[in-house]
Amino acid sequence: MEESADKIFVTPHAVILLDGASAFVPVLVPASAYADYLGRFLADALTADPTADLHEILAEGIKATAAHYDLKAGESPSSTVTIARERDEHLDLLLLGDNTVILPGGEILTDDRIDRLDLEPRRKYRERLAAGHGYDDEHRALLRELQAQQARHRNRAGGYWIAETSPSAAIHALAFTRLTGDTPWVALASDGAYNTMSHLRLTDWVAYAQKSNYLNEVLRGCRQWETVSDPNGHLLPRAKPQDDKAAAVALIDPQLLK
Repeated sequence: MEESADKIFVTPHAVILLDGASAFVPVLVPASAYADYLGRFLADALTADPTADLHEILAEGIKATAAHYDLKAGESPSSTVTIARERDEHLDLLLLGDNTVILPGGEILTDDRIDRLDLEPRRKYRERLAAGHGYDDEHRALLRELQAQQARHRNRAGGYWIAETSPSAAIHALAFTRLTGDTPWVALASDGAYNTMSHLRLTDWVAYAQKSNYLNEVLRGCRQWETVSDPNGHLLPRAKPQDDKAAAVALIDPQLLK
């Protein structure tokens, strides 16, 4: 089994979620290795300085990861990055790429710029899956074309931004701040986890915050559902039969949990 490219790192004051993606062309560096190195860099930086500027440490992390693996733009794995960091009486949130942040009261935050491109191969592969064609040769051809089109929009104005080789991508990460007094918990989920959980209406995030092992059980159930009930992506069209899944809930003030 391949190592998951979804990574979660925890510091005394932060949770970091990364979802690595393979390079558009074959390279020796796996997406899981890229996400792991970048995640460890960010965790170490936030452990050393819990109040560090999140955009700056992300830029430094992208630069360090690219240098470590001697990566070139367009020939590199990439990764989403989401950081939830407690600072004084505030919760700082940074999103680069399409992970999802869930907050009390049903507030949902995500960076959907890649989806807003609305590229034809993405629409077509989803339509074919919904029609029952499954993961056939045409599906794989559409994914290759989708990747080629996405490459032309990566890390440039009017396109989308992702952690790859350019530190300047970090400047374009979305940033939000919430008061910790209004936010007893925060949840982070990769798209592979969030999309299936939403489809199956497994979205009781308060329950996941209250029961530490419940979320792991839900993620296992999602994987089983994809394998047994929807192996061809007919009910929930998605790029591959099983995507990596990672989610975490951080308790900020358990006494306010409701």
